Amino acid sequence: MTQNRITSLLKQDKKLLIAYYMPEFPVAGATLPVLEALEENGADIIELGMPYSDPIGDGPVIQEAAHTAIRNGVTISHLFALVRKARRGIGCRKITTPIILMGYCNPMIAYGSDCFLHEAVEAGVDGLLIPDLPPEEAEDFLERAKGFGLTVVFLISPVTPSGRIEMIDSLSTDFSYCIAVNATTGTAKLSDAATGAAVDDYLKRVRKHARKKFVVGFGIKDRERVEHMWNLADGAVVGTALLQHIASCKTPEESARLAGEFWKTLR
Repeated sequence: MTQNRITSLLKQDKKLLIAYYMPEFPVAGATLPVLEALEENGADIIELGMPYSDPIGDGPVIQEAAHTAIRNGVTISHLFALVRKARRGIGCRKITTPIILMGYCNPMIAYGSDCFLHEAVEAGVDGLLIPDLPPEEAEDFLERAKGFGLTVVFLISPVTPSGRIEMIDSLSTDFSYCIAVNATTGTAKLSDAATGAAVDDYLKRVRKHARKKFVVGFGIKDRERVEHMWNLADGAVVGTALLQHIASCKTPEESARLAGEFWKTLR
């Protein structure tokens, strides 16, 4: 089996800048142009949201983006079709950046787990991040995903005990995802001195107990915070700030232009 793009990327000695984008946001037709703009401006990995009607772990910006995506016709099948077009260069330049699908268990279970995994790989997806899949209950799913050659990423939080960090690190295929603070997406205030110091201590603890690489998300919105996280982790994830930057766009072309301009300021 061909090594997937994430595994190949993580062999490189570089700090990662990862984009989170909700498909077909803010307008229908925006996905492929935005993916192209993100790749052209240095996104190392792109997380594509799987829109769900009740995204409990997400803040208001991503919740609204999910509802917009659903209104614009995004289903799991439609999402696979978009990834397939991106990989084949249909409607955009051929996208080679690793793609992770991030979303909740329910849509995947409703689709049928094995069917979901098969079609994800066939479309060109490289990995999965399922926030509400407990690592302790993921053994069967993890083995099946690995059988399809998919990377599976698990979450670490500031209250995760050191022993559990080691367990999560061992289960994550290539890297783990650290939630910077216990908050929903887009609501973290990392600029607060006390919060910032606590995050630094937490990430140093993760570094001590993790053998694989790990990235950090939640509350990262500018170049200064990206660079700070690069000093402590192996990558930074920017999602809410990207969605906010393009939220008022009226056309796919405008969405892509503003997404590219914003991403350039981070890279």
